[in-house]
Amino acid sequence: MDKIEQMRKLVEELNRASESYYNGRQELMTDYEWDAKFDELKQLELETGKTLPDSPTGKVSEDSIAGQKEDHEFPALSLAKTKRVSELAKWAENRPIWISWKLDGLTLVVTYDDGKLLKVVTRGNGHTGTNITHLAKSIQGIPQTIAHQGHLVIRGEAIISYDDFERFNMENDEEYANPRNLASGSLTLKDPAEVAQRHIHWIPFTLVYADDAPISWGAQMELLKENGLAVVDHEIITLPTEEEIGKVINRWTERVTNRENPYPVDGLVITYDDTAYAATGSVTGHHATRAGYAFKWQDTGAETELDMVEWSCAASTISPVAVFRPVELEGTTVKRASLCNISECERLGIGAKGTKLEVIKANKIIPKVIRVIRQTGEMEIPHTCPVCGFSTEIRVSETSGTKTLHCTNHACPAKQLKKFARFVSKDGMNVDGISEQTLARFINLGWVSEYADIFRLPEHAVEIARLEGFGEKSAANIMRSIGRAKTVEARRLLFALNIPMVGHDVCNRLLSAYPLDKLIDIASGQSSEGDLFATPPQEILAQIPGIGPEKSASFVSWFGDTNNLAAFRRLQEQLTITQESSAPQGSRCEGLTFVVTGDVHHYKNRNTLKAYIESQGGKVTGSVSKSTDFLINNDVNSTSGKNQKAQQLSIPIISEDEFIERFGEGSE
Repeated sequence: MDKIEQMRKLVEELNRASESYYNGRQELMTDYEWDAKFDELKQLELETGKTLPDSPTGKVSEDSIAGQKEDHEFPALSLAKTKRVSELAKWAENRPIWISWKLDGLTLVVTYDDGKLLKVVTRGNGHTGTNITHLAKSIQGIPQTIAHQGHLVIRGEAIISYDDFERFNMENDEEYANPRNLASGSLTLKDPAEVAQRHIHWIPFTLVYADDAPISWGAQMELLKENGLAVVDHEIITLPTEEEIGKVINRWTERVTNRENPYPVDGLVITYDDTAYAATGSVTGHHATRAGYAFKWQDTGAETELDMVEWSCAASTISPVAVFRPVELEGTTVKRASLCNISECERLGIGAKGTKLEVIKANKIIPKVIRVIRQTGEMEIPHTCPVCGFSTEIRVSETSGTKTLHCTNHACPAKQLKKFARFVSKDGMNVDGISEQTLARFINLGWVSEYADIFRLPEHAVEIARLEGFGEKSAANIMRSIGRAKTVEARRLLFALNIPMVGHDVCNRLLSAYPLDKLIDIASGQSSEGDLFATPPQEILAQIPGIGPEKSASFVSWFGDTNNLAAFRRLQEQLTITQESSAPQGSRCEGLTFVVTGDVHHYKNRNTLKAYIESQGGKVTGSVSKSTDFLINNDVNSTSGKNQKAQQLSIPIISEDEFIERFGEGSE
């Protein structure tokens, strides 16, 4: 194959991979592979003196998000890249520079006029993007209004944290390869509510234009911060020698490897503090020479051999994990790497035990298999779920074509992950140290299949200490937390059970009417009170204020299920349950109904104020109605919907100070 043919092949591969990467579909090659092929293409272009028309070396990678196209006021060009500190020092020319994260997401250009959001546009090809302003309220970090008056254009990155990415993959049928892939795929959705569930954050990294903007890049970042925008982390290097730049880069690299940054990054960016000087650079290829420089880490690879492919359950997806002979990467021992899905295994050519692999820590953090050096045998896809033993099925995504493996058992414990997460949460049993990710591992190991199993985990303390990422200290902390959680207040326990329609308020109302044991006896039909059951259980509980027939029926149905009741009894054996007196402690608010809105200053929070009102015989509701006696709002003159409704109904609006004066302790 001659050099021109090699170039054509590389251009085709790179463009196909970029198109998939920038539009949230299946990842066709890793960043490591893409960079290597890109560098190979650049070298061939130097040797031949030719650049093919579609070469990615001469254009900005383009997203093809569907929607109304819009030209950018200011071209959004990409940055020149290097892996050498010496090149950064040479580029800096001894001028003060700023260093910041190169966030690994999707660039959005956000424009404000006279303090109001005007538009949000994707980068697109750098000159034309897609208008996605309708999704702005679903993206965290893009306020609808700001204090700055005049025209303001900001470039920032739409990004998803590692925690939110892992949580999404555990809870959904289609597993994405990385947070960046999920972020770009999310912005192709039409429903803002669905986008909001992805927890996308927008982090500004450049002030493109502002009327009377300061020349200093650092001062520009301060301007954005003053307007309530959470800008990218940054640090100034006043004298950017090679040695000084190297020290700062090493420090920032440690922050990455120590997981101090919650968001994925694929390098660092250096920018001149003097933006006027930066603007004097020329445009070469697809980047401006003085606009900034991107530093990318050298990915250190290691060769190893596959020991097995472990299939791990999370929600309904069963995901492959490569377990291999341990290797040292970035100062740590690595022996496992997610393979995401069946399509990724097929792309790489994953085989059976003995298959030779090359692995890296992508962006210094995530262990990743980047290629198969020699395949041995065929990878086996399990026909049964490793958690419950039911049959599995392969599903193909209609949008991306990605193949994923699923358990067919609707009652599989792995599918109950969210319920277990609520059970151990702070609002529930408050078992500190057990995250959703940890729960998923315990479920996959067969240690947790019902709530009571959480309190049997001390039987596995030695094994937990030996798990990767744990150790004796973290295992001991979990054991202590489990021990503390064994004594629990009835309201927290009832909330932790995940009974449909039974939230905090319902728990409080039920337990205000009956002790927990009596409540469960009524719901399960086991009450010993003779004539009580002339009335069906759901009707008895429906008569409790604020419960009603639907919530009552849900509660009775849950405890009426013999499996649920038996599981609860097993859990009950593990616990010491306390129940505070539900009787009001006073009568200062007796017979009155309040609505609380806005911030509070004297009480710790609105829940504390609500608890006080209820302890004094009062009632707190969420909306203003004819039955409301007082609306508590420290902004008495607010034009909010609740204030307007209260005024229409002639309901008094009182401040927190006035409430304390009339109903607080010492008011009688």
